[in-house]
Amino acid sequence: MRRVEHVMGFPVSLRVDDTDVPESAADAVFGWLREVDERFSPFKSGSEVSRFGRGELRRGELSADLAEVLDLCEHYRAATDGAFDVRLPGRPFDPCAVVKGWSVQRAAGLLTAAGARRFCLNAGGDVVTSGGPWRVGVRHPEHADQLCTVLELTNGAVATSARYERGDHIIDGRTGRPATGLLSMTVVADSLTVADAVATAAFALGADGIAWAADQPGCEVFAVDGARQVLRTTGFPTAPESAAA
Repeated sequence: MRRVEHVMGFPVSLRVDDTDVPESAADAVFGWLREVDERFSPFKSGSEVSRFGRGELRRGELSADLAEVLDLCEHYRAATDGAFDVRLPGRPFDPCAVVKGWSVQRAAGLLTAAGARRFCLNAGGDVVTSGGPWRVGVRHPEHADQLCTVLELTNGAVATSARYERGDHIIDGRTGRPATGLLSMTVVADSLTVADAVATAAFALGADGIAWAADQPGCEVFAVDGARQVLRTTGFPTAPESAAA
């Protein structure tokens, strides 16, 4: 089973290799992601996120899902001493840096619940895999037609934060200015919730984010710093050169 749809502002591709998984599983995945877009987009005035950001909803009135997202946002704000912050002066409340990985990981859970054992769910370059090995390329931060590494995942997730898609969109909450010090930050973890949030938070920290991300439980790191040096943790699952694509 293969399907590609444009959801939440980026392409989402799904590949399921199990022959006994019904199409309804893919319907559930994309239905959930469309629901997330409606409920959590800061760009839609009627979304729960927008209403909360304007002060129309109090914490006790929020859905359990948004309350969970807010707890994740606060965890990474505190862990980075404010470098990662979804509440920036002069900007609307925007938890997208957490929502993306969290929602796609939840979608992967729907696949598992439907009986899928071997699948790859790719949401704008952030990937959840099961039943691999799967080979995942990491785009070069300065050359769109090149990869800077290829990794191999069996069951897990990988997320990359960089400037190449949206420019200087990651803000250092301590300064209110675009984060500097890194060209790209890739994190591998068991969950895309963790991988995506850690990659973004580490990018916001700048050069200090490499060591910070490497210290996060269960995370492996591949980073390109501002001087174009490549740094990686020893457990980063780089694919063997001889492995088949």
